[in-house]
Amino acid sequence: MRVLHTSDWHLGRAFHRVNMLGAQAGFIGHLVTTVREHAVDAVVVSGDVYDRAVPPLAAVELFDDALHRLADLDVPTVMISGNHDSARRLGVGAGLIDRAGIHLRTEPAAAGTPVVLSDAHGDVAFYGLPYLEPALVKDEFEVERAGHETVLAAAMDRVRADLATRAAGTRSVVLAHAFVTGGKASDSERDITVGGVAAVPSGVFDGVDYVALGHLHGCQTLTERVRYSGSPLAYSFSEADHRKSMWLVDLAADGSVTAERLDCPVPRPLARIRGTLEDLLADPALARHEDAWVEATLTDPVRPADPMARLAERFPHTLSLVFAPERAPDDPAVSYARRLAGRSDQQIAHDFVAHVRGAGPDERESAVLREAFDAVRADDALREVAR
Repeated sequence: MRVLHTSDWHLGRAFHRVNMLGAQAGFIGHLVTTVREHAVDAVVVSGDVYDRAVPPLAAVELFDDALHRLADLDVPTVMISGNHDSARRLGVGAGLIDRAGIHLRTEPAAAGTPVVLSDAHGDVAFYGLPYLEPALVKDEFEVERAGHETVLAAAMDRVRADLATRAAGTRSVVLAHAFVTGGKASDSERDITVGGVAAVPSGVFDGVDYVALGHLHGCQTLTERVRYSGSPLAYSFSEADHRKSMWLVDLAADGSVTAERLDCPVPRPLARIRGTLEDLLADPALARHEDAWVEATLTDPVRPADPMARLAERFPHTLSLVFAPERAPDDPAVSYARRLAGRSDQQIAHDFVAHVRGAGPDERESAVLREAFDAVRADDALREVAR
């Protein structure tokens, strides 16, 4: 069976205030063409279809168009909700849409109930594990501790239990939206840390033939059977070096996997350039970036006059301007934002305690801070579900 694995469409998302809907529509067209030209048997979309729980109307219309075009191909599609989606909204009408061959899996309780497709070699069971917010699903999976690993492990227990009841030789594909150990993050993914831990080990998924992951925006191979497709478009300058693609996965009769990367269209390349303003304006080596979306980091010791306007004369698609004078990290003039770059909320809170008290939090206080952050995350998740 030939499966096309994609994820993280983030329909409705902008890129530094640039409307990406046209580029997203271009990707949908490319997806449909790919399915047709490569004789794809099934499409899997591993979450974050939308960029937010209540997407703009134009994004909903594009999603509707995508569903119709995929249904017209008569190629089954399996989709799950991600941490950016409202599972309840995305799942509205799932029963009816099912009849058109579009299978929306947004209910955690249905983790062990697959979409079963067949080819010349027998059945393939597709299990959809939507994003599992630990605080919201721990009772459903009857786990004592609300953590990503515990709820995913419980969901996978249901998958393996169902698979054990099926005919010998039944192959299996799991769709999941999670941060799996070994994956490399970028700046455009929403933090899903719970209890100080965001990642789960890939071993959680043992026992199935292929795991189609979503959440991380870079295309990645964790094992031959566990892969991220990544987002089809770049959504932050941290993705400037990404090769945006989808996985074309061939699942053989014995469950063995071969996979090929298929490139996605690039609406405009990204470039990160760094130096003094005068150097950036004069350096001939930067000519290749003149038509790119540009993030410029200026290292001038004193902020120059009209930097954005002057940069735009050479780089008309400059979207982001960062000031980073070359100073020692402990220089008081180093910006607050630069000092916090790359640090988690928990680490920032620890630093604040150390700053005002002269010593960081002890083990008990760290636990209190961790519980407070988890409580806020859980409350945010509950509010989003209720919207």
